Amino acid sequence: MTFSAAGSTAFFVLSLLAITTLVLLLLRYYLPLRTTPAYVVLPVFLAIALPASIVVLLPIDLASSAGTDTGARGIWLSDTVVYKSWRVMYWLTFALTWAILPMLGEYCDSGYREPKSRMMYALRSNGRYWLIVLACSIVGSIYIILWNGFDRETFKGLVMALAYTWGLILGIYLMGHGLVAFPRSLFRYASVSERLKRIQSQAPKVHDKLTEALEKLDQYEFQVVQLKQRKNATTREFQEWIDELAEKGNLPENRAGIVGRTRTTTVPPVITERYLADLTRKLKRARHAKTRFEMEWDHIVRKAVRTQAILDSKGSQRLEFKTSSFHPSQNWLDRFTLLTPYTRYQLHVHIIPVLTYITWFITILASISIVWSECVREAQDLGGPKLSIIGWTVVHRHDSGRSSIGFSSQIIATAWLCYMCICAFYSLTEIKIWGNRALVRRNTYQESATWYGLQVAKLTVPLSYNFLTMTDKNIWKGTMFYKFLGRLIVLTPLGQGFSAFFPIFILVPVFATAFGLYGKIKNICGFGDLLEDEDEEDAQGQHAGTGSWREGRALIEREIQGASGNVLGLSQRSTTSPPNERYTDNPSSFSTSATAAANGEPSTSLPPRMTRPERRRPVLEDDDEDSGNFFENFASRMKNTFETNDFTFTRPKWLGGDEEEGDGARHSRRAPGQDADEDRSTGFMSLFGGRSDEGRLRL
Repeated sequence: MTFSAAGSTAFFVLSLLAITTLVLLLLRYYLPLRTTPAYVVLPVFLAIALPASIVVLLPIDLASSAGTDTGARGIWLSDTVVYKSWRVMYWLTFALTWAILPMLGEYCDSGYREPKSRMMYALRSNGRYWLIVLACSIVGSIYIILWNGFDRETFKGLVMALAYTWGLILGIYLMGHGLVAFPRSLFRYASVSERLKRIQSQAPKVHDKLTEALEKLDQYEFQVVQLKQRKNATTREFQEWIDELAEKGNLPENRAGIVGRTRTTTVPPVITERYLADLTRKLKRARHAKTRFEMEWDHIVRKAVRTQAILDSKGSQRLEFKTSSFHPSQNWLDRFTLLTPYTRYQLHVHIIPVLTYITWFITILASISIVWSECVREAQDLGGPKLSIIGWTVVHRHDSGRSSIGFSSQIIATAWLCYMCICAFYSLTEIKIWGNRALVRRNTYQESATWYGLQVAKLTVPLSYNFLTMTDKNIWKGTMFYKFLGRLIVLTPLGQGFSAFFPIFILVPVFATAFGLYGKIKNICGFGDLLEDEDEEDAQGQHAGTGSWREGRALIEREIQGASGNVLGLSQRSTTSPPNERYTDNPSSFSTSATAAANGEPSTSLPPRMTRPERRRPVLEDDDEDSGNFFENFASRMKNTFETNDFTFTRPKWLGGDEEEGDGARHSRRAPGQDADEDRSTGFMSLFGGRSDEGRLRL
């Protein structure tokens, strides 16, 4: 218990320092801090650190407003400190969400070289977005002025209410989906065999995306090659720009000719600044997409090898993760081994699945409690304050009827709030309406980093106020958070009703995710691909043969064998790449060493670490028959079919059978090295007037 504000202040400061450290480590994990500009790192840091501080500030605000007895409050601060903290945190987050981060994202994504041009591009890109916001603000201001009159607080409340409304709509939907999807992912992770099948079923999709990313990158880099050949006809500024693009490119010469034959993209006659900026932007996106899917493919292969090793250890009851090309070499921390092969087997086969099932059961109860509390929040006036499970676990009620919040209640409130935010942010990784944005370890695209920071800042405040209203009304109406934000949200009956009853719509994403309604919507309307059901995908893949776990297993085995320098156990090759063929039910037989590698037990003759430069870019030669497009390959194969097969037949005498019979005999007696064109007068081609003498017609 804390009986003075000094201890609570120290605890609050230490908590903020801990949050700052964790956010910096998170940024270091996803961004290369040394090469990322400070104007990107600082806003993204604030967009994550400020909302993260709410998980500490909100429980302190609850305890500070629970009564006058400081001994029953837990960690508490004065009302002035809490109110100013909310004001600073909210308006900084508001500015980052609606002005700074949208501009910064477009600024980073711009392909222009000069800062002024990049800023103008960002203004044009966000112009339509701001016009929509301005139109909604004008309509809302007319309604509020007619209801409350012209006042400064009216406009401030309008701005805060509109931001809260949009954030609550998005937050309720994402949290509702995550309340089902997150526990389901834990349940699926617990089974080792099912976990391996899911990893293998994801492999074909990632492999296809990697292939598409490589093709797009080749297409854009080939345009750079064409620009470099024509740069002397442009201005000096454009020449330097083209040289910068060419220096960053890595398209080999042997592939440049192939891409040129298979692609129809050409450089326009007149090179403009807008064209170069658009090409630069596409190049940046394509390079980051290539890096993203390469790392995602590596991650899938590593997980498959590791999971296969866990599954195979059930027979020997000994588990060792041997070093291979997909497992990084051991560092100095790995020298201090605490687990033996037997204890490691017990940990991964028995202990971790049991703990995962326990966590799944706890999260299921937590999800049910949150959904129930959302639905009965407005019924507490009739059924009593204990009707809400969240309010019942957070608020202590005494026999005298007074409610209080102690330190244990603050810990519980922090846990509830963290779980709600985790479910909402988990859904961001599953929903497919955000484009190609993704978090990549140490290689996250700067525009993607700003976008994810924006979503964190946008969702945390509405979810926090939504959590606050699920506690006792006599407590949360006395908090500084309500006096700062909630009082302005309920300026009108429309805003008050929306905040009170809209959270009930959380049942829509909950039931849609739990019962797989997205697949049914896809069949009816064609919009179900925004959120796909993994169970439905697996079932379709097993029956249709596309994207199945068997195909993924074949792709992973080929990648493992290619990484070891042995493809199908037949020969060595310098570069490895996923095969371009689709999976067939009758693949070539793999060698024993390849099977051992697929089971997580690579050959002992392999080096501990192998470098694999450009291992996923298919190495194609100019004379490869599959280097062209579909029509070129089809024509080439048809030509080979007719040239390598004998279609001779005996014609009747009235068609010149005696002459052709002699020609056919000469054809049968042809020397092995004789050119096939010498016998064009015979065979199938003779029906179309073919002759060895070019230019002559048969009448």
